[in-house]
Parts: sequence; structure tokens; C-alpha cells
Amino acid sequence: MNEKATHLTDLLLALLASYGMNVLGALITLIVGFVLAGWLARLTDRAMLRANRIDAVFQPLPGKAVRVGVLVFTLIAVLNRFGVETTSLIALLGAAGLAIGLALQGTLSNVAAGVMILVFRPFKIGDAVKLDSDVYIIDALGFFVCRAHLPDGPSAFLPNSRIWGQTIINLSVTDKDIRRIDETYGIGYGDDINAALGILRQIAADEPRILDDPAPLIKVEALGDSSVNILFRVWTARGDWWATKLDLVQRCKEALEAGGISIPFPQRDVHHYQVSGAPVQ
Repeated sequence: MNEKATHLTDLLLALLASYGMNVLGALITLIVGFVLAGWLARLTDRAMLRANRIDAVFQPLPGKAVRVGVLVFTLIAVLNRFGVETTSLIALLGAAGLAIGLALQGTLSNVAAGVMILVFRPFKIGDAVKLDSDVYIIDALGFFVCRAHLPDGPSAFLPNSRIWGQTIINLSVTDKDIRRIDETYGIGYGDDINAALGILRQIAADEPRILDDPAPLIKVEALGDSSVNILFRVWTARGDWWATKLDLVQRCKEALEAGGISIPFPQRDVHHYQVSGAPVQ
């Protein structure tokens, strides 16, 4: 019995002597790796917070990537101390990552588009953006979707790949702090064109929100099917654009009617012909 206990003790001591240093080294490596990962992540986060040009949604990502990278490197180092073939493990992880990437191709395309949106910043929170024929007010930016709402209130969740894959028109940003108002007013063919032009030009001159430079452009634009179309093109400050546009529509109509100018609407003449011997329908 004593011989068996002595043999078992000798075996344990031999194993401890063989693997004890590896276990101790692995523990030290893990502790150092976790500490280093947290320190580098905090350092990266502070650096990103000082970068004012980077969006707040994008700022936490580099710190998290650094932390994960250090932890993965630490795990590989620990496994290597115990004789695990890390080359095969890395290849296996690469193959698994490729398979996951193919399975999540649509989701990853949204992430890639989200990163491009956050880096190039075609719009920011609060901007009015036109996509296709719809206008959205941006409420939040994200890596997968952008949250927005329609001008009349309903919420919308826009996949980033859909946004980045088409022309983005930012209605809230212009090279100048002014915007143009384009309206077309139709008058009857029997009305005095010069009188109508004079009325519209006087409205533009009396409106203080309309700018003198660029100068207003009020000209006959086209001869329509039912009316002579007059282009009313003026410029205003960007903040006054919407209110000025709505006010001008009402004022121009009222002024034209007060000046004896008719505003025609599409109409059609119908002629009835009576065929001999057949009743009139």
C-alpha cells in the first residue's frame, strides 16, 4: 500500500513538474491578456471621443474590436503553451467565419453600408433626405438600419444597404444658405399675358422673404393644352422656404383672380351628332 501511495505521489510530482509551469504561465498570460485588452480598449475609446468628426454611433466600435482582437490573441497563446496546434485552429476559425459571412451576406452588407454612411456622413440626425420619391426625416443612425419618420409622422426603418445603394438627396444641406421656389401658374388663352406677368412680379417685389440676388425669374414657360403656363421662380432663405412657398401659392392665386386673370382647369367639349333614323343617345 505504501509503495502504491509513493508511486502515485511520485507520478503527481512528475506531472506537476512537467505541466505546472505551463499552467502557471497560462494563468499569467490570461490575466495579462484581460488587463491589456481592457486598457487598450479604454485608450482607444478615449481617442475616439476626442475625434469630433467621427459619429457617436461609430466611436465605440474600434475599442470593442481592439478588445476582441487582444482576447483572441491571448487565447491562442494559452492554447499554444499546452501544445495545441493553433495553425489548424486558426484555419478552422477562418472557415467558420467564411461560412457565417456567406450565411449573413445581406446583414453584413447592411453593416458595410452603415460604416460607409457613418464615415462619409451624407446626412446627419434631423436632416430631411429624399430616397427614390419618398422624403424621410432621419432620427437615428445605426450599423444595420437607420431609423427615420415620414413628414406626416409614421416611423420608418431603412436598411443601410438600400440607402447607400441609391442616390441620396439631402434636402437640409445646400452649398448656399438659400433655396429656390419653383411654381407654375396657368392663365387662360384669352387673358392678358403682360397683365398676369405684372401681377406676379409685383407679388415678388412686395414679399420681403424673396431675395433680390439671385433675381426672380417670372416668364412664360409653355403653351399648355388648356392654359398659358407662367414660371414663377424665386429664391429665399433656407429657413423661410416652406412658409414662403405656401404663402405665395395663396397670394398669387388671389392676386391673379383680383386682376381679372382666369386660372383655367382641364375641360373637354363633347359634340353630339344625330344619325338619320337613329334616336339620340
